[in-house]
Amino acid sequence: MKMNLPNKLTIIRICMVPVFMIFLVAPIPMGTNLRLIISAAIFVIASLTDMLDGKIARARGLITDFGKFMDPLADKFLVFGALLGILVNDTFASVRPVFIWAATIVMFRELAVTSLRLVIAGKDGLVIAASWLGKVKTTTQIVCICCMLLEPVLFGGIDFFVRYKPLTWVTMAAMIIMTLWSGIDYIKTYWQFIDPEK
Repeated sequence: MKMNLPNKLTIIRICMVPVFMIFLVAPIPMGTNLRLIISAAIFVIASLTDMLDGKIARARGLITDFGKFMDPLADKFLVFGALLGILVNDTFASVRPVFIWAATIVMFRELAVTSLRLVIAGKDGLVIAASWLGKVKTTTQIVCICCMLLEPVLFGGIDFFVRYKPLTWVTMAAMIIMTLWSGIDYIKTYWQFIDPEK
């Protein structure tokens, strides 16, 4: 099957997810800091392909049904993989009791909005474009995951950061707020297209 460049980038992003998770959670014989650095690098590169494939597709008129379906799916795989990887990695055990709720909120929101988009697209043929809230939400998720992966590496020798993890907590709070806000906004905006009696 011949693919255009944006679709190739989407497939590459999907393939990077298991590689990312292997470095984050598999018992590879290497130091914790090196594992986190490699994991963060893979996650950042994969996130950049998300921005690139959309821009290239729009600029070159390469938008396809395959891309419309796989691009948001690849995004979910990447974020869900990162959330699950962080949850099972003992490096983040101290924030796990709160982060498990943050991860649940993110996953619930993403699945709810995706389901809403599918129902509306199938029923009315309406395509729900990403709002500015949705874009900010995505940015906070990426920033939160990157901060969680890199804070122990960059500030592991500073007692304040080791004890309180300020970057992790602040970015996690921002992620939760924007995830809830954008999710509620989508549901309020498009609930009119959902008829509970049909």
